[in-house]
This record gives sequence, C-alpha cells and structure tokens, in this order.
Amino acid sequence: MTRILVDGDACPVKDEVYRVALRHDLKVYVVSSGPLRVPARGRVEHVRVRPGLDSADDWIVEHAVPQDVVVTADIPLAARCLKNGARVIAPDGAVFHEGSIGDALASRELLDQLRQMGVPTSGPAPFVAADRARFVAQLGRTIEALRREPA
Repeated sequence: MTRILVDGDACPVKDEVYRVALRHDLKVYVVSSGPLRVPARGRVEHVRVRPGLDSADDWIVEHAVPQDVVVTADIPLAARCLKNGARVIAPDGAVFHEGSIGDALASRELLDQLRQMGVPTSGPAPFVAADRARFVAQLGRTIEALRREPA
C-alpha cells in the first residue's frame, strides 16, 4: 500500500500533498522535529521526532519502503530513500532517481565547498506557482504509476 512520507520542517507543498492523498485515499506521515498542524480530515499523521541533526531524516529512511513516495528537497535524504526503493519527489516537482542522484549529490558537494571557500553562490530559485503545479502533477503521476505496479 502506497504511503506518502513528507520531510515536513520546511516543505512548501504540504497542503498539496494532503489534497492529493485525500483524493487517492493514501496515508500521509508528516515528519518534523517541531510542532506542525495537520488536517483533521484524511489519513494524515504528524510524526514529531526528537530535535537533533537528521532526526526527521532518519525516521523517514527507517520507514520508507518500495511503493512509498517521499517528498523532500534534501538531496542526501533523497539518496538514502532511493536506496530503500522509495520514489522521491522534490517540492518543485523534480524527481530524484538512481540515474540523477549522483549528479545532484556532486553538485551539492561542490556548492558547499565553494561556500566554505567564501565564493558567493546563488541559492535555490524562488519557489513559484509553476513549481507547485509541477509538483501536484508529478505526485499524481507517481501514485498512478505505483498503483499499476505489482505489489
């Protein structure tokens, strides 16, 4: 049974996840180290983990299985979830997969090294309505693809 696991602390598309999950009758786990409000309707559960570096990430990785969809912009978390066989979608609708995660990790590492050397780097592009629409469409396509796969 497909579930959606959301890296909840800074996720800008939680409301969209809730709507899509309700439409498909899917369980959603929103994982965070701080308080969050989740809707009373639908099958949404807030999982609050102890504060600490990677606590939410660790919970998600421990629970993500093939047939699950993980929503995160965290590239190292995406890589860990892919190793478990989960599908991973970023809030802007980008799909992480085995063929792309190596490049994403390398780019992240390079930018981190440049910042440590004092080289100014641009941050992520501003999150816009088109990103939100791409995410909703991709989440729907991913759920439909998972439903067509044998369990």
